[in-house]
Amino acid sequence: MQRKNSILCIVGIISVIIIGTLFITNPFKEEIWNINADNLRNSFNIISGDADIEDLSQFTPYEWDVLYSFAPYTPKEKIYETIGYKWDNITESVSEGMNQIVFVKDGKVVCYLYGYPENIKLGFNFGEYKGSYIKLTSEQNLFFKTTVFDNGVRYFNYIK
Repeated sequence: MQRKNSILCIVGIISVIIIGTLFITNPFKEEIWNINADNLRNSFNIISGDADIEDLSQFTPYEWDVLYSFAPYTPKEKIYETIGYKWDNITESVSEGMNQIVFVKDGKVVCYLYGYPENIKLGFNFGEYKGSYIKLTSEQNLFFKTTVFDNGVRYFNYIK
């Protein structure tokens, strides 16, 4: 009987440790950069059809300092070096048509747009890359001409 109580006590302690660890680390919590990517996509729902956006910051429902757009095939290491730190879930783009856009606030990633425009419903064209990335700041008025295609994707063409 005492052995059975000891086993139950050990199982109970292990269960509390596991539940506590899951509560603290919360592996099911969605990261802020994914939440903000969804919020950014949704912020354009108020616009019907094609439009000119005179300042992208008016549509970003989060604060940011710097926007980076990385050229296709930019290695993770180069992105980490450019951003200034490593963060989870970064993926190298594997095609010319993919977005790889990172918004940063105070040195931390606050929004990450990655993938084909057809999948994420946003597509960006910042022009020609000189090197592996384009860097823009929130203090600039980032002007875009937007077009919505029949597949529901809103494309943004940056006007310098």
